[in-house]
Amino acid sequence: MAVYKYPQFLTQHSNPAFDQTHSPATPTPYSGIYRCEHCGKSDVSTYGHPLPPQNHHQHNPPAPIKWRLIVATE
Repeated sequence: MAVYKYPQFLTQHSNPAFDQTHSPATPTPYSGIYRCEHCGKSDVSTYGHPLPPQNHHQHNPPAPIKWRLIVATE
């Protein structure tokens, strides 16, 4: 889970990019913090670089990893 201390450094936004999920190892569509939809684990990924792969972390019981953008950079 992503956390923050100073709310004045973040702005809430309704961009549909936050509603999409992405498969592991696909190119990152927006730089920022991504959250695993299944377990809540988060990681940072940069635009154009691959999102963390399927073996980034494991679920017990096994479940597919799907990444969702939760904090984007400008």
